[in-house]
Amino acid sequence: MPALQIPQEILTRADVRRALAEHDFADAFRIIKQYAGFSQNRIAIACGLTPGKVSTIMSGSTQVTSYDVLVRVADGLGIPGGYVGLAPRPWEGEAVPPPDTAEVPVHVDSPWQTDMTVELAGKLISADLAMNRRTLARALAATTLSGAHLLDSLEGWMHPGEGGRRRTRPGRLGLGDVEQLEESAKTFRTWDHRYGGGLRRRAVLGQLSEVAATLEEHQAPVVEERLHRVLAYLAGTAATMAWDSGLQRRAQDYYRLSLRAAHAGGDRLWGANVLAGMARQMLYNGRPHDALELVRLAQEGSRGVAGPRLRAMLRTREAWAMAALGRTTAFERATDLARQDLADASADEPYWISYFDDAELTGTTGGRLLELARQKPRLHAERAGEQIRSALARRGPEAGRSHVLDRLGLAEVYFLCGDLASGCAQTHAALDAGEQMHSARVREGMAHLYSYTVGHGASPTVREARSRLREHLTD
Repeated sequence: MPALQIPQEILTRADVRRALAEHDFADAFRIIKQYAGFSQNRIAIACGLTPGKVSTIMSGSTQVTSYDVLVRVADGLGIPGGYVGLAPRPWEGEAVPPPDTAEVPVHVDSPWQTDMTVELAGKLISADLAMNRRTLARALAATTLSGAHLLDSLEGWMHPGEGGRRRTRPGRLGLGDVEQLEESAKTFRTWDHRYGGGLRRRAVLGQLSEVAATLEEHQAPVVEERLHRVLAYLAGTAATMAWDSGLQRRAQDYYRLSLRAAHAGGDRLWGANVLAGMARQMLYNGRPHDALELVRLAQEGSRGVAGPRLRAMLRTREAWAMAALGRTTAFERATDLARQDLADASADEPYWISYFDDAELTGTTGGRLLELARQKPRLHAERAGEQIRSALARRGPEAGRSHVLDRLGLAEVYFLCGDLASGCAQTHAALDAGEQMHSARVREGMAHLYSYTVGHGASPTVREARSRLREHLTD
């Protein structure tokens, strides 16, 4: 339920309805403050904003352009979704009780032993499959680990594993069975790349559970090693699917499981890839220092065995962190080194890194230049657009999530440059490409793009793009 409830007689006033419809929150907050008796502090607390932010909104020096802030204002003050162009809010019908505490995560800090890795897999899968509406709300609220708490827990990656208990129940899997499991892991990874993880996560968890069960038995050494690698691949896919479902902490738990399984299976290359995935998650969460530490751990752990394609990918994660830290020269240097590495790439690397080609490097570089352009558009926006357009020319809708993110990025470039018509055209292209995509990252990109469409109500083209974005965000 809303933290504050604006009285019905105020919500139905013509001036309030008009201000809300136009997103004129300076006028709306002023009327609410005057006639409902809500102080600026109470409005700020209810909407999850700072009092200073509310003050700048009321003075007219700041507009509410973020979709997320719009949702917080509506939910905090009990404004029906339709009044501000949103879908009906959950509290307008059956009330959904908010989570009272964050999820208590499954611990991933046990010794780096093979049996503990299998036990951890069982706990994570059981917790996920038993998730109901209330525990889902708690899982969505859970935050990721960071800093020393995260980094210290990964140090085992750099050291030999410890011996665990010996399994006595005989296993009967042969190499042919393992090959079938490896193919299924490839299929799930392809699904995630093309469609996002929202609808297929439970299928991956089911396969992950079966592989973990086989590792509870005593298998031949070569079979056991490859099963641990399959476990690592599936856990990595489960991590990205959890992330796409908005389950940030659960995604991090699966990444950590994947790293442990790669360690048990002797797969240093996949382990480096997992650490790169964890670094990307930290970058999305605004923690570039942690991301840089994770990348360096990946580079150190794979030194001497990583091929040029994997090295190039790790360089782009390093470049991303440097861009996020505002270190433009270091970003350019890391990007140049990535290009040099990629120039030496061949087909003699694992299948899961084959996606990292010239198009991926170009698109990734464009995305990082876009981040720099948000602060200094005159310096970086044009080059960001060139890189993203080049990526789109080299890879189409078959690239799945990456293609949609490229389209969203290019739309933002046009908006930054003041080209509203091209920005709207790319917005429609992104929405068309993302129709079947169930991805929190894509959704976040759409929510970010929404802010560029606010304040241009006089343009029918912008209004249409904004309306479509709103439809997708409120589905």
